[in-house]
Amino acid sequence: MQLSLTINNKPTVLDVEPDMPLLWLIRDEAKLKGTKFGCGKALCGACSLYVDGDLIRSCSYPAQLANGKKITTIEGLSEDEAHLHPVQQAWLEVQVPQCGYCQSGFMMAAAKLLEENPNPTTDDIKNGISNICRCGTHPRIIKAILLAAKLKNDGKRG
Repeated sequence: MQLSLTINNKPTVLDVEPDMPLLWLIRDEAKLKGTKFGCGKALCGACSLYVDGDLIRSCSYPAQLANGKKITTIEGLSEDEAHLHPVQQAWLEVQVPQCGYCQSGFMMAAAKLLEENPNPTTDDIKNGISNICRCGTHPRIIKAILLAAKLKNDGKRG
C-alpha cells in the first residue's frame, strides 16, 4: 500500500504493508531511529509520537491509519538543534537519562502534557504520563517536566 504522509514537516510517500505498525514505518522505512520499540503492546510508551497532534503509541498503530496525516517524532519536536523544545532543554539541564531508552517517548508525552496543562503539579505529571522507565529516573523526569514548564512559560526556550 502506498502511503502519503508528512513526517516532521516533510511530505513523504512510502510503499508499506498496511498492517505494519507505524513504529516500523518510522524506524525502518523513514530511517528515524529516535522512536524506540519497548513492549510492542502499547503499554510502556517508548514508541510515543504524535499523529495529527495526538499522542499515540506507534507500536500498535497500523501504518495505514497514518495515510494523509502529519506525524511528529522526537526528531521533529524541536525546530532544530539550536532551538530545542523546552522539554528537550530541561532533559539536558536535569540530566534525566540513565540508559535513555525510554526517554524519547517520555519527552513526547511530557511535551503533550505541557501543551494541555502549562503549569502541571507533580501529581498532574504522575497522573498524566503513563510511560514506564525501568531505570527508575522518574524523580528526574518529574523535575525536568517542572523545569520545562517554567522554561516554556518564561519564554526562554521553544
